[in-house]
Amino acid sequence: MKNIKSGDLLFALIFFMISAFLISQLPDQVKWFKNTKLTSQPALWCSIGLIGMTAFGLIHLLLKVRLDDLSRELKEGLIWIRSMEFACWFLLYVVLVPYIGYLLATCIVAFCLSYRVGYQNKQMLSYSVITALSIVLVFKTFLEVKIPGGIIYEYLPETLRSFMILNF
Repeated sequence: MKNIKSGDLLFALIFFMISAFLISQLPDQVKWFKNTKLTSQPALWCSIGLIGMTAFGLIHLLLKVRLDDLSRELKEGLIWIRSMEFACWFLLYVVLVPYIGYLLATCIVAFCLSYRVGYQNKQMLSYSVITALSIVLVFKTFLEVKIPGGIIYEYLPETLRSFMILNF
């Protein structure tokens, strides 16, 4: 029996499913024109590429199917799903910035992520907030990256509000 790495079957399945979905969308997405040479058709190379992806994806999938590897593949799939947590953290960060501002959102998310990955002593959590503050200072203050201020800045006094929007 060949030594197959975990995730091969899962990758083959996902690749085949995506290419099969894309090939099902061809009639709605590309046009075949009458009285036009085959090589001049706008849909030709899209169709050839997707037919190749689907056919070779199916062959790859069929070569990887082994029932005795199913539990290993499911464990690998769970690892892939768990890694999506960090994409959700990023989405939360993107949602928070317009409401609480770049500075506060960066500090909160850095603190929470540090705590989540296991840095739970006060010193490491402090370092995460200092790092977040440094990132904000570099990007917003020194590099002058234009990031809109949060809604929370509207509640600050006028002079402090403009300072915070401009620098943090």
